[in-house]
Amino acid sequence: MKYITIKHRMLRHALTAPFIFGAVVPIAILDLFIEIYHRFCFPFYRIPYVKRKNYVKVDRHKLSYLRLGQKINCIYCGYANGVMQYWVKILGETEKYFCSIQHEKDPDFIQPEHHKEFFRLYRQRNFRKRIWFEKDSVFVKQKWHK
Repeated sequence: MKYITIKHRMLRHALTAPFIFGAVVPIAILDLFIEIYHRFCFPFYRIPYVKRKNYVKVDRHKLSYLRLGQKINCIYCGYANGVMQYWVKILGETEKYFCSIQHEKDPDFIQPEHHKEFFRLYRQRNFRKRIWFEKDSVFVKQKWHK
C-alpha cells in the first residue's frame, strides 16, 4: 500500500478517483458481453470453458483491520484486475482457435504467454504446409473414428 506513504495524497486521489471508479460501469458492461460470448460461442468451437473463479477473487475486503475506503478499493481492484485476466484467457483461447501464428520477432513486443504455443509461420509456404497437415490429421482422425 504505497499510497499511504505519500504526503498530500488526498488531493491527488480526489482528482483521479472519477477516472478510476468511472471505469466500473464500462468494465461491468464489457464483462457481461465477454461472458455471453464465452458461454455462447465456446461450445460451438469445442473450446473448454475458462473457470472464472481461477481469475477473479474478491476477498480482501473481509480483512477487519482495513478502513471502509480501503475495503472499497480492494473490492474494485480484485474485480477489475481479476476480470481482465479472465478476459485475457478467454480471448487467448479464441486466438489459439482462430489464428495460432506467432508475430514476427520484435524486441519491443511483449509476447503473451499463450503465444509461445503458436506456430512460427511467417512464410506462406510454411503456412500452407501446416494447414494441409492439420487438415489431413483431422481427416485421418475422423476417418479412423468412424
